[in-house]
Amino acid sequence: MPFSYYDRLSMREKAIYRKSDELHAIRLPPPVAHALAETVSALQEALVRDRRESVEAAAQIIANGICAALGARRVDVEVLEVRPRRRDSELHGLYTWEDDEEPRIQVWMRTAAKARVVAWKTFLRTLIHELCHHLDIYHFRLEETFHTEGFFKRESSLVRQMIK
Repeated sequence: MPFSYYDRLSMREKAIYRKSDELHAIRLPPPVAHALAETVSALQEALVRDRRESVEAAAQIIANGICAALGARRVDVEVLEVRPRRRDSELHGLYTWEDDEEPRIQVWMRTAAKARVVAWKTFLRTLIHELCHHLDIYHFRLEETFHTEGFFKRESSLVRQMIK
């Protein structure tokens, strides 16, 4: 069942949306998933120790490993401190891409309200969420990346493969 914004999409966008919605999982080769699970443990430790550079290094390794396993273009990962606050929400992560620039993921490691380090599973899910936008463009070759039920299933499938 499409999300409510589906009706506002153009015919071209609706076709992309439906194609995205049909893709339910992203399977990693077991050796890659195992190696990335070890990096997820390092990510967890870095978050507990509040080490931004180590968190960024682990996040980049995770993104590189998934992209390499799938033959997708590399994406730069930047880990920032306190989440930007909007009127009624916080920005957890952001994916940007332009034809003439390197694609980039930005993920924030602290809450906006109290500047506390986020839970590691929340951080990992945000990183993978933004990476799924990248994979929509550079692996699945979709012209746009939409939040569809299939998108969220792909995100969950990747996270489950990396958590021991």
